[in-house]
Amino acid sequence: MKYALVTGGSRGIGRAVCLNLAEMGYKILINFQSNIQEAEKTLELIREKGGDGELMQFNVSQKEEVEGVLGSWIEKNPDKVIEVLVNNAGIRKDNLLMWMSEEEWHGVLDISLNGFFYITRLVVKGMLVNKYGRIVNVVSLSGIKGMPGQTNYSASKAAIIGATKALAQEVGRRGVTVNAVAPGFIVTDMTKDINEKEFKSLIPLARFGTAEEVSNVVSFLASDKASYITGEVISVNGGLYT
Repeated sequence: MKYALVTGGSRGIGRAVCLNLAEMGYKILINFQSNIQEAEKTLELIREKGGDGELMQFNVSQKEEVEGVLGSWIEKNPDKVIEVLVNNAGIRKDNLLMWMSEEEWHGVLDISLNGFFYITRLVVKGMLVNKYGRIVNVVSLSGIKGMPGQTNYSASKAAIIGATKALAQEVGRRGVTVNAVAPGFIVTDMTKDINEKEFKSLIPLARFGTAEEVSNVVSFLASDKASYITGEVISVNGGLYT
């Protein structure tokens, strides 16, 4: 039984990725931290499309929770193979650096960067044994060009871009690819406080993107069609200069 694990899979880009991967025939492990109603909605939408999956509640930044939930699942289900990992979980706590609290700094880096480390370290072992795997990290325009007020968020995403390129070189010979997708301004809960009218003038396509437009790229990288692509960062930003 082949599975795909999507962190932060309950809403937005994560939900869209879950639905796309389910259409590709994967059983979906939907990770979420607290919003069980939205996670259940994602699973319901997957089942409506004829797919299936499981809810997996844990905080990606907490090693004990990751190992206790995900590690236990892997140990108890040796017949179930996680072929695809999408590291999507992330949060924003925007502030100018001179006013940024330690909680705002560590909170963002812990979820994005430590979450990537704890999850990927567990899952990649099975991929290496099976000599096949797809890891896709959802990063951001902020991690490529930097955004004022997002020093923490930009730092976390830039770090994952570096990790993507390094890990791709470590695991490529075992049939595992590692890539990143960098969304620009996308209509999700995370951007609901951003004025689209104010920013869309900067975008050549003159609009914000959709979660589905990002998930289409993620699912391509997770497919056999992308078998010779690794260590890459693909921007989905409507033409914003990076």
